[in-house]
Amino acid sequence: MASITRTLLRINNDLRPYLSEQSITEACHEVGHTWRERMLGPVATVHLFVLQILCFNTAMTHLRHLADAAVKAPAYCRARMRLPLAVLQKLLRQSSMAMRLRDDEQGLWCGLKAYLVDGSSTIAPDTPDSQKAFGQPKGCKKGCGFPVPKVLALFDAFSGMVVELMAFPLYTHEQSKVWMLHALLGVGDLLVGDRGFCSFAHAAMLLERRIHGLFRLHQKMIVDFRPHRRAGGKGRPKLRFIKRLGKHDQIVEWVKPASKPKWMSDEQYEALPRTLQMRELRYRLPCKGQRTLCVTIATTLLDSSRYSKEDIAKLYNVRWTAETHFAELKTTLKMRKVKSMTPEGVKKELAVYCLVYNLVHAIMLQAAARQGVPPDRISFIDTVRWLLCAEPGADMPDLIVNPDRPGRHEPRVTKDRQDTHPKMCRPRNILRKRLTGQVQVFFALLSRPAPGP
Repeated sequence: MASITRTLLRINNDLRPYLSEQSITEACHEVGHTWRERMLGPVATVHLFVLQILCFNTAMTHLRHLADAAVKAPAYCRARMRLPLAVLQKLLRQSSMAMRLRDDEQGLWCGLKAYLVDGSSTIAPDTPDSQKAFGQPKGCKKGCGFPVPKVLALFDAFSGMVVELMAFPLYTHEQSKVWMLHALLGVGDLLVGDRGFCSFAHAAMLLERRIHGLFRLHQKMIVDFRPHRRAGGKGRPKLRFIKRLGKHDQIVEWVKPASKPKWMSDEQYEALPRTLQMRELRYRLPCKGQRTLCVTIATTLLDSSRYSKEDIAKLYNVRWTAETHFAELKTTLKMRKVKSMTPEGVKKELAVYCLVYNLVHAIMLQAAARQGVPPDRISFIDTVRWLLCAEPGADMPDLIVNPDRPGRHEPRVTKDRQDTHPKMCRPRNILRKRLTGQVQVFFALLSRPAPGP
């Protein structure tokens, strides 16, 4: 397996050997996985899996050429099925922890370790098990759509590493599952998210674990920055004013809603505190031509001298990099459509996608430090290309540095019309029967005798 050995040797030469044979074997033992010695054991399977995803999720039949070994697609497929999902998830957490700069002050924001949380989706093959596990968009008729797993990811805010990624049914609200990520955060860490994660219940659950939260305020919340304004009543905020910290910056008291969220049990809801002190602030974006002009933030960071309004605004701008991370995963690495036929296989494939993504970002961090630029300026695709062809022991060349274009905005449209075929709005078997009937009618007309003179 020359190609994957070369790639892993390249990584081990530049970074710590966190994906060695010993680490894979230890992960298997820790989750209780047992196996017998064979050609495609856990180590070889993980290496091939990484190679397949790194080559943009290439076909299984292509691996025998890439790895320079007699790898049969059916045998490799069975080996992937034998490998537990827990092993890949453990390797993902170990790799992200090994590569993140936890002790480096450059990876901190005002002394806090910041994380980004965001949701997205992917497309799975149309199988009965995946349809049952994930579901499809409601606008698609039965037999005309693909299963769409809902993806929830936790990123390191400044290194871009994926800490965890989970898959759920399509119509699952992110807030009902984000609590599963709280255990991965430490005391005093900061979780940053968009308005889908902003609620009294979520903020209370974070404070219970002594974790800070910073979210964009939901659009239905009424916010008034006039001091000593009256609360309650139609068109007025329902929050009690406590203290003014500056222009469009205040501390208010949130009251627990009368109705509990659907995803919480009665016991969990009763355990929440009756009130919370939250900080609300608002700032305007100076860039023209963008959709969002004014942003209102709700956070548990109440100390305005330590966490200024300007620093919070800069941090929330970093939250938009989560969209870039998903774009690199889904567009560059081709995670938009996965290939596994089972729900378990889909989750394994997503875990290896994140593992490969962390490998690439680790190289980007090293290149950024050597070239003296921020990590997000290093080209992701150029790093992947170099990683696939780099020789062990060879010096890293200067990778492509993307130009800095602040304030650049592009419309969400495409010029290239690649797919000109009509969309399938009926099941394929019905369309096939209709096509067969049309062909039979056509030949029946041809076989008719010509009319006489």
